[in-house]
Amino acid sequence: MKKYLHYFIASSVFILTVFQAQSQIEKAPPRAEGEGQYNRMIIRGVNLINGTGSPMQGPCDIVVEKNKIVEIKVVGYPGVPIDPKSRPKLNDGDKELDCTGMYMLPGFVDMHGHIGGKSQGTPAEYVYKLWLGHGITTIRDPSAGNGLDWVLDQKAKSLKNEITAPRILAYTAFGMGAKETISTAEQAKAWVEENAKKGADGIKFFGARPEVIEVAIKRNKELGLRSAYHHAQVDVARWNVLNSARAGLTSMEHWYGLPEALFDSQTIQDYPADYNYSNEQNRFEEAGKLWKQAAKPGSKRWNEVMDELLKLDFTIDPTFNIYEANRELMLARRAEWHEEYTMPQLWRFYQPSRVSHGSYWQEWGTEQEVQWKENYKLWMAFINEYKNRGGRVTAGSDSGFIFQLYGFAYIRELELLREAGFHPLEVIRAASLKGAEALGMADKIGSIEVGKLADMVILEENPLKNLKNLYGTGAIRLTESNEVVRVGGVKYTIKDGVIYDAKKLLADVRKIVTDAKTKENFEIFQPGLEKKAGAKVQGSKE
Repeated sequence: MKKYLHYFIASSVFILTVFQAQSQIEKAPPRAEGEGQYNRMIIRGVNLINGTGSPMQGPCDIVVEKNKIVEIKVVGYPGVPIDPKSRPKLNDGDKELDCTGMYMLPGFVDMHGHIGGKSQGTPAEYVYKLWLGHGITTIRDPSAGNGLDWVLDQKAKSLKNEITAPRILAYTAFGMGAKETISTAEQAKAWVEENAKKGADGIKFFGARPEVIEVAIKRNKELGLRSAYHHAQVDVARWNVLNSARAGLTSMEHWYGLPEALFDSQTIQDYPADYNYSNEQNRFEEAGKLWKQAAKPGSKRWNEVMDELLKLDFTIDPTFNIYEANRELMLARRAEWHEEYTMPQLWRFYQPSRVSHGSYWQEWGTEQEVQWKENYKLWMAFINEYKNRGGRVTAGSDSGFIFQLYGFAYIRELELLREAGFHPLEVIRAASLKGAEALGMADKIGSIEVGKLADMVILEENPLKNLKNLYGTGAIRLTESNEVVRVGGVKYTIKDGVIYDAKKLLADVRKIVTDAKTKENFEIFQPGLEKKAGAKVQGSKE
């Protein structure tokens, strides 16, 4: 029987992820999509949501020279004909893109964008087109799961626009490629320095002995690199989010390590006596009880932790969406995009299993979901207050696990930030400028401003009124003639001055999926239910 590799963390040493143990996925082919860059391009008539928190303005004309924004001009008033004399002049050879009445946002930053691996069955072209099709123009690959050299190759090609892909930043998993287990501060320092020499943009940590982690984070920061941390339960009792922030960590991922920093009547999670971290049912079921063990909102400890994180200019990347199946399994499992956009191998990877990360529903029911709904309320309360008090909160998806699909899951993350209490303008800022700040790239990307790179999202429906307008499947609307229609979806994604037809990219993805299904005679069906006659058994591990 073919076993899918478990996402495993070696206690007190370094991470061995599902990615490292896999062979690499297929790289993206040479770019065959997109128009530009142009010497000069004028985008006409947009309603501009610039990503800084500014309210929408429009109609605006945006002038781009090659890949730089050089002029932003308000050219009229809503509902009033535009005086042509007020507009930037179109010169011979210029590109004109008529987007009258459409909505422009900055290109989105996915702060937790695994490119995927063989276990997911996701060729890079498939993943990149799903991202670009949803307006994601920059991703941070935490763990560099296909290997640092592989990711750096794709990064370089994307920067030159030789492939159809977002801008890529490679954050190597701490210890990846080490010849021996990193168990001393000296080894950690040497590995960090070598990682920087290889060209990594940063490091993702999972856990190790405190003296090892502290030296690694500090040395990485001294070298000018940034960092992310999934504070895994196997080491969080001796090193939580506060320890990491004090050492100079850039961002925490998910929420692990934050409730532990908020403990005021205990020091270790209240594990049952038979708890086993390697049992995914145990791991996630008990995690759903964790926020209730932390200090209450508004309490002394709650404020102490928040105050210190704010003082340290710390970034929180919550990735709410990746745990949504915990509070509503059917919602995540039956998402409408799975049928057309989820690859057969990826669907198999999602299925219940005792050996695959995130496939932990050995018996997941009402009690577990209720616990997780309560968990979310407290978690979201902290994140929203942190934002309200000036803290940096970003948007990341962690797609490729637990029924969360590239691109679609990112838009779901934006909806969950809205649920947490973010104003729609705050949601867009978290998805753009705040991510750029955390990456150290706010001078180049993250907002529509003169001097920045031309990374833009353009759509025909107002995303501030309904974030569902950003989904590739659009939003449902009933017409005056009682007809059900789909509206929205990104129309154009502009990355580095190159214009992509977002809906064409998603059509390419549907063809990739259809071809894979045809090859396997594959149909999606739900776990444990009767399959369609003649279809391949999708849950098979053979």
